[in-house]
Amino acid sequence: MGKRIFDIVFSFFGLIILSPFLLLISIIIVFESRGGVFFIQKRVGRNNKDFRVIKFRTMKVHSEHKGLFTIGQRDPRVTRMGYFLRKYKIDEFPQLINVIKGDMSIVGPRPEVRKYVELYTPDQSLVLTVRPGITGLASLEYVHENKMLGESDNPEETYLKVMMPRKLELNLEYVRFANFRTDLMLILKTFRKVYLPISYVKSQRSNV
Repeated sequence: MGKRIFDIVFSFFGLIILSPFLLLISIIIVFESRGGVFFIQKRVGRNNKDFRVIKFRTMKVHSEHKGLFTIGQRDPRVTRMGYFLRKYKIDEFPQLINVIKGDMSIVGPRPEVRKYVELYTPDQSLVLTVRPGITGLASLEYVHENKMLGESDNPEETYLKVMMPRKLELNLEYVRFANFRTDLMLILKTFRKVYLPISYVKSQRSNV
């Protein structure tokens, strides 16, 4: 119950504080390329139920039909603004709406598409007993997942045989041992590892 209250309060005030920034991003996305502001995709959530995850659109229209993965540092399907949003995980910010709705939590296993959930073993399916999260143990370990897949000769095979089992291992660890203190620690690590580099880049540019 405490986790759910924290999720709602954190997401509500997060959306209010970030609203000018999110509005600016929305305008840039609309003017940069054809298509809507948001990309909505069906994912699998708690209790193996489907829900629609909300992200800022970072790819050209219908790009998802050409494959589920974005490969390497610069997938040609990704827009210029989309590259920036993906690099710093800003495309995930609209998922605060999913958190308020109850589909997701701030911290938890990342929601997977049905295609890959169908491959889970009974033990691995335990990750579906909690709400999926915006960030988590696996998200932090694979923060540069696109780059790693770009270095593979067979990205999907690498994901299925190497990355997905490791992600599930980390997610199961979270499900079994996580608590409120762990969630706060993971949120702080996310800010340090993902969002603080933005401030560092800006400070470096201002010193040039």
